[in-house]
Amino acid sequence: MTTTDTASPATDEAESHGHQNQGGIAKLVVGSIGIVFGDIGTSPIYAFRETFVGHHPLTPDRLHIYGVLSLIFWSLMIVVTFKYVSVIMRADNKGEGGSLALLALINRKTEGKRWTAPIILLGVFATALFYGDSMITPAMSVLSASEGLVVANAAFKPWVLPISITILIGLFMIQARGTAKVGALFGPIMLVYFATIATLGVMHLVKAPEIIWAAINPLFAVRFFLSDGIKAFLALGSVVLAVTGAEALYADMGHFGRNPIRVSWLFFVLPALMLNYLGQGALILSSPAQSATAVANPFFLLAPEAIRLPVVILAILATIIASQAVISGAFSLTQQAIQLGFVPRLRIQHTSATALGQIYIPVVNWALLTMVLLLVLFFGSSSRLAGAYGIAVTGAMFIDSVLLAVVLTTLWSWRKIFAVPLLAIFFTVDTAYLTSNLTKVPDGGWFPLLVGFIIFTLLTTWAKGRQLMIARMREAAMPIKIFVSSAANSAARVPGTAVFMTSTPDGVPHALLHNLKHNKVLHERVILLTVKIRDMPFVEEDTQCRLEDLGEGFHRLVVQYGFMQEPDVPAALKRLTGCGPAFKMMDTSFFLARQTLLPSSRPGMAIWREKLFAWMLRNAESAMEFFRLPTNRVVELGSQVEI
Repeated sequence: MTTTDTASPATDEAESHGHQNQGGIAKLVVGSIGIVFGDIGTSPIYAFRETFVGHHPLTPDRLHIYGVLSLIFWSLMIVVTFKYVSVIMRADNKGEGGSLALLALINRKTEGKRWTAPIILLGVFATALFYGDSMITPAMSVLSASEGLVVANAAFKPWVLPISITILIGLFMIQARGTAKVGALFGPIMLVYFATIATLGVMHLVKAPEIIWAAINPLFAVRFFLSDGIKAFLALGSVVLAVTGAEALYADMGHFGRNPIRVSWLFFVLPALMLNYLGQGALILSSPAQSATAVANPFFLLAPEAIRLPVVILAILATIIASQAVISGAFSLTQQAIQLGFVPRLRIQHTSATALGQIYIPVVNWALLTMVLLLVLFFGSSSRLAGAYGIAVTGAMFIDSVLLAVVLTTLWSWRKIFAVPLLAIFFTVDTAYLTSNLTKVPDGGWFPLLVGFIIFTLLTTWAKGRQLMIARMREAAMPIKIFVSSAANSAARVPGTAVFMTSTPDGVPHALLHNLKHNKVLHERVILLTVKIRDMPFVEEDTQCRLEDLGEGFHRLVVQYGFMQEPDVPAALKRLTGCGPAFKMMDTSFFLARQTLLPSSRPGMAIWREKLFAWMLRNAESAMEFFRLPTNRVVELGSQVEI
């Protein structure tokens, strides 16, 4: 079988580095505002509203409004500013962030310790939860913005669902064309959006400026809990919507760098969000007679009637951008998961000749579109969908805190006097949000959990199945030295080069044995090639290849890539020296082994998981295309393997 394999580091870490866009700080700041903050930036459309009209409605009086605003402010400060921007973003894997990058970093540093396996499973589950979130975010964002059309003109009410569905279908259909040109507009549009929501907030904030003190004073949140504890706890399930997208700051760190994201958040995005939330609170307090009407959609009612429709259109554009960021994130995460061995090979198309990360994965795109449309049709409104929103986010945030605990205590060796209080704060907040969101399971919270468990099963089944299959193939492998000494003189040698792809850098590849058995010839130069994916984002070209001369024209070649890089075998061979003349593709044949799995009762996995793994293997992308092999120079030889 041809497969990638996660390798232990064979070279010094300094040989690899993160990949970040180079450019002026201002350009990176604008770019990060357009890409990173779309999700959290559109949360004011529904977060404040849902605490009062959601599944556990609150009376829109002074106590509850002050309490909710205080909870939102301190959530943004503790979860986003303190936890992600100040602490977690320091835990990068050669410049890259995200749960899989952090997981690879922890695995590299703690390999062999008994608690490493559970930590890896937690990280994989966080990855699975992200897919549930990436289905809900476009549906929730676009629906909530489209509902603003009704606020602008009641005649739009019958058209909210058709307009939302049309926008979503169009969004997913353009993914194959790439987002480079559209992406250039993201930053300026989001700049206008944040400036607009901040201005609208200030227009109403001047009517009740005392609300600012209420928000920044945590005593108002405490009073909320003391006077109405159960409702305050349930309200956390809606308040957490204000911090959805916080994990994007960390996941997109490799594209923009730590400092541009911090500058964007602290000096532009955070102030704009809080001004808008405060304005929504002031709107309701300043018109108590109309509070019931205002609380139904305070975000859009902030705008004067004359400009309400343009504000709705701007909000729809912002939610499209937020959805685009989540979709692109799903593509990027899937590519990382493929490289790290958790997902079968899938067709990956690059949509930009210059921008790394501009990729399109058809299977993921159409699967997301199908699920998003089902969500929109099944739930019908953003308020109903809010019941499903939040569990995936809070679950991922809780797991991030667990991974952070490992980083602080094991990788950074922080003293307990500093690490324990910090982690206690994070775990207290995350646990409160997670348990509050679990009360929404009957109202739709079951959906992201179901999606998470299904994808977790697929990811772990593929990873375990690969390990078992590689182990079974090693058991039957012949030592390479014995093979070279016996076969080199007994088989006829023909001109040219044969490259035999193998998943293990030892033993004789099955394809080589089958070729010799059926064709009874060997090429003058034989390369036994293994592609390994390191648990770091990038590997420098001059350290990618490791060549070993086995004698008699046989060579063992290991080519290493980072999990953010795309394997290109012909390009690696062209750079190779030290094993004879330069490689010419017209004189080179690539031999691949295609395994047929036979489920068995041998210890390993349950029969149903073995059958699931066999199905995933049959539907994996061809190794020929995945490794960019020339189509007219590939020979596939089949074999059967019991696992």
